[in-house]
Amino acid sequence: MKEIYSQFQLSCEIAEVKPLKIGHINDSYTLWGVGESDESYFLQRINHNIFKDVEGLQRNIKIVTDHIRAKLIREGVENVAQRVMQLVPTHDGKLYYHDKDGNYWRVYVNIKNTHSYDQITPELAYEAGVAFGNFQMQLVDVPKENMIEPIPDFHNVAFRVQQLKDAVGENKAGRLEKTQWMVDELLRRADEMCLPQQLYREGKMPGRINHHDTKINNMLFNDKDEPCCVVDLDTVMEGIVLSDFGDFMRTAANTGAEDDANLDNIDVNMDIFEAYTRGYLKAATFLTPIELEYLAFGAKMLSYMQTVRFFADYLNGDTYYKIQHPEHNWQRSLAQFRLLQKQEEKFGQMQAIVNQCTNQ
Repeated sequence: MKEIYSQFQLSCEIAEVKPLKIGHINDSYTLWGVGESDESYFLQRINHNIFKDVEGLQRNIKIVTDHIRAKLIREGVENVAQRVMQLVPTHDGKLYYHDKDGNYWRVYVNIKNTHSYDQITPELAYEAGVAFGNFQMQLVDVPKENMIEPIPDFHNVAFRVQQLKDAVGENKAGRLEKTQWMVDELLRRADEMCLPQQLYREGKMPGRINHHDTKINNMLFNDKDEPCCVVDLDTVMEGIVLSDFGDFMRTAANTGAEDDANLDNIDVNMDIFEAYTRGYLKAATFLTPIELEYLAFGAKMLSYMQTVRFFADYLNGDTYYKIQHPEHNWQRSLAQFRLLQKQEEKFGQMQAIVNQCTNQ
């Protein structure tokens, strides 16, 4: 491991390398400094099977973090190092190291005196809303011309619907007969669910630099339990704000598990929905009327898209998502579809919360 981390411009000798069990895509390690040094670093092996343009990926992260850092410095914010991630370059000035085995590596400065949460409460949801709203607010004027799509069509609903249609046509795993009702339910909603991105393509809804993975554990809190830094920037790219808003609601405002076998457990946690919306709209003062009009729709759109993705993988014979049993993707599909149904039932309430928080 020393051969790898010694390629980077570290400010101290490394005494210990500890593997971290976080995330599903990249392999991560903490590098601890020698003796009295309180310096530490975050080493990652980038999964280049998923992120095929590593140079573009790293350029995205540098553009975004440099932009945020410059704004924080101009605003006179204290402890900037705790508020934005910092990439460490290699000795030849690159943002990654490509080793002899074909692996790609990067290093961040470890952000001191912070922690994250995996469980959500209304209080944390409010703080996360403020934080992700601020994140987007900081990036409304970031130069986008040199940024790439790290995962093309990641939140493109029309693309996911086409993948489902292809899976139905091929029926590789022979599972279509018993699940035809799900095909019918999803395809009859397709035009509605593709509408916001159609508005984006027509120039009627703005494109924004989004995080595209807005989970509570992608937010660091300081020792006063205040949100200080958004992390895991691999999927930062242009999209519509509905994606980030909806993705948080899909994961955090679900009273059940993503793959809950008991569908009765699944509902919309309206306390979480209200708290996150209130925090988000306090910070995201850049939103246009059309974005506000469709904001609550984002929750339905992301639950729909994830149902489509799980279900298409099930029809294809479980080739993308890791499964724990043969019917796992079907179980996931049913659970996400039930969440979508509950969101449809409560959509009037969700829209009213957005309207109320907008007018506060």
